[in-house]
Amino acid sequence: MKLLLVEDNTQLLFDMKEFLNANDFRVETASTLTEAKEKVNMYQYDLLIIDIGLPDGSGFELVKEIKKLKYETGILILTAKDAVGDKVEGLNLGADDYMTKPFHKAELNARIRSILRRNKFNKNDEIIFGDLKIDIAASEVFVKNEKIILTKKEYDLLLYFVQNPNRVITKESIAEYLWGDHADQADNFDFIYNHIKNLRKKISSAGGINYIQAMYGMGYKFSLNQD
Repeated sequence: MKLLLVEDNTQLLFDMKEFLNANDFRVETASTLTEAKEKVNMYQYDLLIIDIGLPDGSGFELVKEIKKLKYETGILILTAKDAVGDKVEGLNLGADDYMTKPFHKAELNARIRSILRRNKFNKNDEIIFGDLKIDIAASEVFVKNEKIILTKKEYDLLLYFVQNPNRVITKESIAEYLWGDHADQADNFDFIYNHIKNLRKKISSAGGINYIQAMYGMGYKFSLNQD
């Protein structure tokens, strides 16, 4: 899952990013409102963690921007201690949850995972797609009730496909989703082909169908329809 962390406190930003990376999240950062707005207009995120007090404006402006764009993402706002008004305003604007500084990192992790489950998977801890079953809480994948072992990138790739069924997804979109800001440093997209090849092989070896269809010159489509 890919997060954008918007925080102007350099040390807190570093600490949070290190912690979230260690918990298998891909984290990009922004330290100003301007930088954060640029990123949400360029990239797709599963969840944004937004500090309200930014040097060039209020984090609420970013929440408003996201809602104006009809951007489907989770929003967790960070507020100062006892700032009841900020909490109420943030929730009224459409934020999913809030945390008060200072906070325990374990609680941050739990709040993030709760929002992701609630928003991305309609409060379900399991996704069923054909003969695939994905246990979101345990990060496990089953084909015809047989557990298959995926790498972190293969698992993230499968989730991305399942979230976008029957849609043509470009290689550029896949690269950006999996590698974020570093995707444009790649000389080519052979690494995507390798991940897709391995994912296909693991699903088919367990008796599953080929859900991933190559769309020549365009990208890939994840579908039950094999035409």
